[in-house]
Amino acid sequence: MLGLGLPELIIIALILLLLFGATRLPKLARSLGESAGELKKGLEGGIAKTEQREADEAKKPAPREV
Repeated sequence: MLGLGLPELIIIALILLLLFGATRLPKLARSLGESAGELKKGLEGGIAKTEQREADEAKKPAPREV
C-alpha cells in the first residue's frame, strides 16, 4: 500500500474525526462507499460494452479485396 501501518491509520482517523465531527463522518463514509460502488458498476458496464463491441467486430466478415 502506501507504507501506512496501524498507528498512521489511527492518526488519520482521529484527524478526520476532528475535522468532520462524529455526526458527519458516517454520512461521509456512506457517500464515499456509494460513489465507489457506482464507479465499479460504470467500469464493469464499460468493459462489457467493449467486449460486446469486439465480439461483434469479430463476427463481421472480412472485406474482400478487389
